[in-house]
Amino acid sequence: MPQPDAPSDPIRSEFADDPDMAELIEMFLDEMPARVDALGECLREERLTELQTIAHQLKGAGAGYGFEPVSISAASLEGSLKAHSDLERIRADVDDLISICRRLSR
Repeated sequence: MPQPDAPSDPIRSEFADDPDMAELIEMFLDEMPARVDALGECLREERLTELQTIAHQLKGAGAGYGFEPVSISAASLEGSLKAHSDLERIRADVDDLISICRRLSR
């Protein structure tokens, strides 16, 4: 049996049981596949300014909708981009963020 927080475990919002947040969380999750696609596309095309914008948005949205792992990972990516880290570091951060985003669950 996998341990909690194993890399394949679903990630639920800390607000998942709050009926006032249900519709907002649903919209956030519905938009996630497009955001994941945009992350990958920006990385492939080395559009780093746009990648930083997406990371910044996900950092705030992840926190606001109760998905702290998204916020933490997006903050790491944003920091790497602001520090002008090498492309391999940025790629690793993007891969981590995409992996986390794909684990989000209702």
